[in-house]
Amino acid sequence: PCAAPTGLPASDKEAHKMQFILGSGSPRRLELLAQIDVAPDAIRAPDIDETPHKAELPRPYCARMAREKVAAVPAEADDIVLCADTTVAIGRRILGKPADEAEAEAFLHLMSGRRHKVITAVAVKRGEKLWQRDVQSIVKMKSLSEPEIRRYLATGDWRGKAGGYGIQGPAGALIPWISGSFTAIVGLPLAEAANLLQAAGYPFDGGAA
Repeated sequence: PCAAPTGLPASDKEAHKMQFILGSGSPRRLELLAQIDVAPDAIRAPDIDETPHKAELPRPYCARMAREKVAAVPAEADDIVLCADTTVAIGRRILGKPADEAEAEAFLHLMSGRRHKVITAVAVKRGEKLWQRDVQSIVKMKSLSEPEIRRYLATGDWRGKAGGYGIQGPAGALIPWISGSFTAIVGLPLAEAANLLQAAGYPFDGGAA
C-alpha cells in the first residue's frame, strides 16, 4: 500500500500529540493538580510584567495577569495550557510579593486583625480558544503581636508569595477563619480548574483529547 501524503492533517496530529502545559513555576499549583490526577507534560513559567496599571482594581488585575501569562506560554495549536494568578488585596490595594522582609512586615501589620481578599484567576487556552474563571475568597488574620510577626518573618515563608504568606505553611497558625475556596487561597481553585480543563478537552478518563 502507498504511504499517506505527508501534507494531510492526520500526519500533523501523529507528529504532535496533545500536551498539557502548566504555565507556572509554583510547586503549590503542581501539588494541587496532582490531587485531581493531572500531571503536566511540560512546565513553562512565563516571564511577564506584573505591574498593576494605575488605579487598576484587584479582581480585574488578577484576571488580566492570568490572561497575559497564558498568552505568553509557547505551545502548539492543540496543546492545553493552564496559568493562574493569585492576588491578595485589602480594599482596593493590591498586596503583591514582598520585595524584602520590611515590606512583608508592613503587609502583616496591614492584615493583622482584619479580613482581606484573596483572588485567584485561572486561564486555560487551546489554540485560539480561551477559558477563564476567577474565585474570590475572604481570609481573616488574627491580631498579631510583635513576637508573632518576628517569628513568622524568621521562617522566610513570606518570600515569593502574594501578600507575604501562604495559608498552607506557618501562616496557617495565624488564620482562624476563611470563607471561600481553600485551594484557591493556596493558589489554584481545583473545582474551577477541572471544569476549564474539561471544557478544553483534557482527557480526564485517560482517553484521547
